[in-house]
Amino acid sequence: MTSATRQPPPPAAAARPRLIATDLDGTLLRDDKTVSPRTVAALAAAEEAGIEVFFVTGRPARWMDVVSNHVHGHGLAICGNGAAVVDLHGGPGAHRFVKVRALARENALDTVRLLREAAPGTVYAVEQTYGFNQEPGYPKLHLEAPDVLRPAEELLGPDGPAPDEPVLKILAFHPAIEPDAFLTLARLAVGDRANVTRSSPSALLEISGPEVSKASTLALCCAERGISHEEVVAFGDMPNDVEMLTWAGQSYAMGNAHPDAVAAASGRTVANNDDGVARVIEHLLERFS
Repeated sequence: MTSATRQPPPPAAAARPRLIATDLDGTLLRDDKTVSPRTVAALAAAEEAGIEVFFVTGRPARWMDVVSNHVHGHGLAICGNGAAVVDLHGGPGAHRFVKVRALARENALDTVRLLREAAPGTVYAVEQTYGFNQEPGYPKLHLEAPDVLRPAEELLGPDGPAPDEPVLKILAFHPAIEPDAFLTLARLAVGDRANVTRSSPSALLEISGPEVSKASTLALCCAERGISHEEVVAFGDMPNDVEMLTWAGQSYAMGNAHPDAVAAASGRTVANNDDGVARVIEHLLERFS
């Protein structure tokens, strides 16, 4: 065992990795949102060894500049918890959407209504492929100002902003409910109309299409490449990573991970600030060289 793992390493029969799928915030990125030199070197070494690297994140495409300088060969990212596959090779401001898995507006409106009824005081923001809009009562949680301030029902209606532009996800915030309790309540209220998860330390939920998750979109991308789930190594730290950690043949929860991510993963690495992803990659490259 190396310092990379807190559990025994994968069995000898484990498949040689062909793809690394890593979350960003709380996982690949340090808390100051930088990518350490050790991590940059590990990602480059993985690709040099013929292992593809995917960034898999809840972030929208326009927030991917944080890794733009570290793209190299690994230029594809799964954004919005699986709602979009984005080619990052164009650099900041020139991201190209390869695949979009939208949240139908009818489902989105149903979700807004049901969650308002179940948790009065919930406020919303709406992520589209290129736009970000929110309700007047939604707090300043993000790096940018919204394009439009209107009730969610208007933002999602036929007369809302960019009505022909796909809705990638809804953000739902509650000022008083504990985050995990809010997630449980929302999943019960929404049912199969949408997929509800969270990645924030606050009571901020991320709502996507019914079958949309990091795992389902990653599975589609792997199928297109002839890569099986046994050949995927995944890293994550929060509930929105659970499906991906469960699906991948080998998976690692960070030392700073939420208990749900720890339970879903087949292994454990050290915290994001201690280069947990890089340590596992180095170990894997040594093992399969």
